[in-house]
Amino acid sequence: MKRFALAGNPNCGKTTLFNSLTGSTAHVGNWPGVTVEKKDGIYKKGSEPVAIIDLPGIYSLSPYTPEEVISRNYILEEKPDCIINVVDASNLERNLYLTTQLLEIDVPIVVALNMMDIVKKNGDSINVDKLSKAIGVPVVSISAQKDDNLDLLMEIAIKESVKKREAFTILQDKSLSHLISDCKAAFTGLDIPHPLFHAIKLIEMDELEVKDHPNLAKVVVEFKKTFNDDTFGSDLEAIIADHRYQYITEKYSVCKTHKVNNVYDYLSSSDKIDKVLTNKWAGIPIFLLILFLIFHLTFSENLFFLGGLIKFNAPSFEGSFFEGLFYTENGINSIGVILFNFLDCITSGITNLVGSWLSTSPDWVSGLICDGVLGGLFAVLSFLPQILLLFLFFSILEDTGYMARVAFILDRIFRKFGLTGRAFLPMIMGFGCSVPAMINTRTLADDKERTATIRVIPFFSCGAKLPILTAIAGGICQIFGFNNADFITYSMYVMGMLTAVVAILIMRKTTMRGEVSPFIMELPTYHMPKFKALMIHLWDKVKHFIKKAFTIILASTIAIWFLSHFSWNWQFLADEEIEKSILAGLGQLITPLFTPLGFGWQLERQFSFVFVVAAITGLIAKENVIATFGALAACIVGSTIDTSTDGADIVATVEMIRGTGITWPALIAFILFNMTTIPCFAAVATAKAELPNKKFGSTILFWLATSYFVSMMVYLVLSWWWSSFIFLAFFIILGFSIHYFNRYKDRKATLV
Repeated sequence: MKRFALAGNPNCGKTTLFNSLTGSTAHVGNWPGVTVEKKDGIYKKGSEPVAIIDLPGIYSLSPYTPEEVISRNYILEEKPDCIINVVDASNLERNLYLTTQLLEIDVPIVVALNMMDIVKKNGDSINVDKLSKAIGVPVVSISAQKDDNLDLLMEIAIKESVKKREAFTILQDKSLSHLISDCKAAFTGLDIPHPLFHAIKLIEMDELEVKDHPNLAKVVVEFKKTFNDDTFGSDLEAIIADHRYQYITEKYSVCKTHKVNNVYDYLSSSDKIDKVLTNKWAGIPIFLLILFLIFHLTFSENLFFLGGLIKFNAPSFEGSFFEGLFYTENGINSIGVILFNFLDCITSGITNLVGSWLSTSPDWVSGLICDGVLGGLFAVLSFLPQILLLFLFFSILEDTGYMARVAFILDRIFRKFGLTGRAFLPMIMGFGCSVPAMINTRTLADDKERTATIRVIPFFSCGAKLPILTAIAGGICQIFGFNNADFITYSMYVMGMLTAVVAILIMRKTTMRGEVSPFIMELPTYHMPKFKALMIHLWDKVKHFIKKAFTIILASTIAIWFLSHFSWNWQFLADEEIEKSILAGLGQLITPLFTPLGFGWQLERQFSFVFVVAAITGLIAKENVIATFGALAACIVGSTIDTSTDGADIVATVEMIRGTGITWPALIAFILFNMTTIPCFAAVATAKAELPNKKFGSTILFWLATSYFVSMMVYLVLSWWWSSFIFLAFFIILGFSIHYFNRYKDRKATLV
C-alpha cells in the first residue's frame, strides 16, 4: 500500500484535510519510541487505497523541536511514496518556506493550496498554474473545510507517486552554490540518500548533520572564515533563510493578486473580530464569560436563570411527562442536563429490570451484578453526554481559531509568571485529557518551562473528573439547598486554573527560574468548524471512554464490591456490615491523614473511610471515584438503591453525603483534592516519559503536597472564615521570602 505524508505549518488545515481523507479509518497512536501523538488512516476513494500519515505541524525541517525532528526523520528514513505539502493560501509567503526545503528531498511532492475559499472571500486570487510552474511541482487548489477538490488532489498525488523526482534547490547565490555542489558530491560519494538536503543542512551547521558528519563539517567551518555577507556576516543559516524568503517574494508571491493595492489597509473579517476578542482589556473577561456560558449550557438546571421568572412548581406543570427530564421546580434544564437525564432513565431502567430478574437469586449474586457491576458502571456512563457536550464546545473553540487567540491574550499575563502563551495551549488541552496535553509540551523549548507546565496540566480538569464535579455539585444542591450546580462546577474549574497560576509563579520564581523564550505564533483565520471533523473527535472520545468503562472501571468496581462485602477471614457480609470488611480496615488506616481536609475521622465513624477510599481508587482512573460511590452506596443505605426516579449516580452521592454527615465545605475540598492530586495512571506514565531526568519523583510529591494544601485551605476557610487571615499572612510571608531569596541569588550570581 502506498504511503502519503501530510506536511505543513501549524494551523494550515492539515488535520482537517487528514480527517476528510481518512474519516473513520483514522488511528491515533505514538511514534515508535517517542511519546508524541501520531495519526494515520486510509484513503479509500481512489483507484487504490492509500495510507495517509499526518506529520506534526512544523515551520521548517531544522531540528529545533521534537516535532520537526519527527517530521524530518519520517520523510528521510521512512521514504513515503509522496509528500502532500499543505499550504495555507491566505498566508502564502510564510507557508512556502517549508516548501523550499521539501523540494531539496528526492521525494514526489504535490502542493495542496488549502483555504482557497478564504482567499476568494477576501477578494484575492492565486494563479495556480503559474505557481505550479514556478515551484516545479503540481499545485492543487483545495478547501479541506468544504471538501473541495480533495479527490482531484489524491488522483494527482497517486500519479506523481509513481514518478521519480530529482531534488533541486532555489538557492542561487554563486558562492554558496559552489559549496552546495561540493558537499552534495561528498554525500553522494558516501551513498547517503537525499544528498542535496543533507548538504544544505550541513552548510547551515544543522546540529544533527554536524553530529553525524563531523569531518565534512570542518570543510564548512573553513569556508565560513572566507565568507562575509553584508547583512548576516558569516551566519550561513541566516543567509540561506534570507535567500529563501527573497526567492519566494520574487518568484512565488507574484502569483497572488490582492483586491486592494495596499494590503495593510485592508481589514478582513478575522481582523475585525480580533479587535474585540483580543482587546487588551476585554479579551480575558470575554474568555471567562465564554467559559461560564459553556458550563451553564452543560450543567445548569436553571437555564438562563428563567426559574425566577416562571414558576415551574405551579399545578399546571406538575405531573407532566416532561417534568424532571426537561425542567424541574428550579427552572428549565440545560442541554447537558436533558441529555444526562435521558441516559439516566435508560440506565436506571436496565438496573431495575436486571434487579427484578435476579430477585430470586442469592443476595451476593444480585448485589455483585446490580450494585458492584451495574451500579458502578452506570454511575460513570450517565455522565457521558455531558462529557461529550463539554468536549464538543472546546473542540468548536479550537477549530474556529479562538483558542489560538486565548494563548495570545494570556501571553502578557503568563510572561509575568515565567511562561509564554504557548504553554497555555497544552494546558487548555488538559480539559480534554492530560495525556495528549503533556505530550504537547514538547513544543516548549525550555526544559524548566516544560516541567512546570506538565506539573500543572492536571489542574485543568479533564473529562474523567467531570463526573466527580457534577455528581457532588448535584448532591450539594439537593442536601444543602444550593440552586446552581453549574456555578459550583464553573467555580471549581476556575479554582483549578488559579491553583495552576499560583503554582507556576512559585516554581518559576524559586526552583525553576529561567529566561522566558520569545513567543511567536500565527493567528489562524476564523472559520466555521467542520461537522464531520467534530463528529470524528467525539467518536474517538466515546470509544476511549467506553473502553475505559468496560476495562479499568469495571475491574475496579468489582474489586471494590468484593473488598466491601468480605471480611478478613473471607466471610461474606451483608451491606450493613461494611464496617467489618477488608475495605473498611484498609481505609481506616489512612483516614486520619484526611481529617484536616474535612473528610477524615470527623465523619460518621462507621463510614468515615468511604470518601478516602473513593479518592484512592481515583488514582487508577478518575471515573473510579463516582464508580466507587455507586458500589458503596448500597452499603450505606443498607439495601439495593431504588433508581426508578433518579439515577444511581446522584442517588449514590446523596446517600454518601447523608450517611457520612459530611459538610459542604468538606465536599468542596474533596472535589479540589481529586482535581489537583496525582492524575490517573496513564497521565502519570506520560509525565514520567516527558519529564527531564530526576524530575518525576519530585513531581509526584508536588501533586500530593499541592492537593493536600489547597483542599485543606479551602475547607478551613469555608468552615471558619477567620482562618483566611492566617493563609493571607502565610502567602505574604512566602512572597517576601521568595523576593529576598531571588535578590540574594541575583547578587551572588553578579559577584561570580
